[in-house]
Amino acid sequence: MNNKLILIIEDEEDILELLEYTLQKEGYETIGFLTIDKNVRKVLEEEEIDLILMDRNLPGIEGSAFINEIKKLGFTNPVIYVTAKDNDEDILEGFNSHADDYITKPFNLKELCARVKAVIKRTSKEIDILKVKDIVYKSSNKKFYIEDKEIELTHLEHDLLLEFIKNKDILMTREHLLNKVWQDSFEKKEKTVNVAIKRLKAKIDPDGKKEYIRSIRGEGYIFC
Repeated sequence: MNNKLILIIEDEEDILELLEYTLQKEGYETIGFLTIDKNVRKVLEEEEIDLILMDRNLPGIEGSAFINEIKKLGFTNPVIYVTAKDNDEDILEGFNSHADDYITKPFNLKELCARVKAVIKRTSKEIDILKVKDIVYKSSNKKFYIEDKEIELTHLEHDLLLEFIKNKDILMTREHLLNKVWQDSFEKKEKTVNVAIKRLKAKIDPDGKKEYIRSIRGEGYIFC
């Protein structure tokens, strides 16, 4: 068994069933949807998706527009478009919309399986998991864990902790954090950083014993 999970979004039921049947025979696990709704987003957030097979002609939304949307949210899952949009401009647009590969309909099932295997093999090494001490970050679902338990964070706390982890052992000033995390927010004040870090510390180290984040008086903070 491949133990790889493929999310398939295809609005033609017979094609969706064919894709699921074929890929399951190859040893993959699949989750299929006929359209994009809240359940698709829930699956992306909760499951470790190794590949998305995405039709582009979907009811209510163009498939590549949805991929652009989730990429902006930080999802890094590889994508293969499987679509009837087959002219040169369509294909170029697909690759400009985060395609790892592009398969036009009608397709050859053996070729499709070969391309799926190649993309998963190429991208599985690129799945971004960051680990510092006992904190683990999975970019595929944008969540942090301690000892396999999810840390419940606000969007701001998520961005703040990610900035710390990416800059482990580096002194970061309040100004740097404001520019990187708060960016153009109206709350861009130094005392806001202090409050946010205090709240973050309470969530990742409620007992105050691990000291992930050290305050350097008059200079800033270090995550170590």
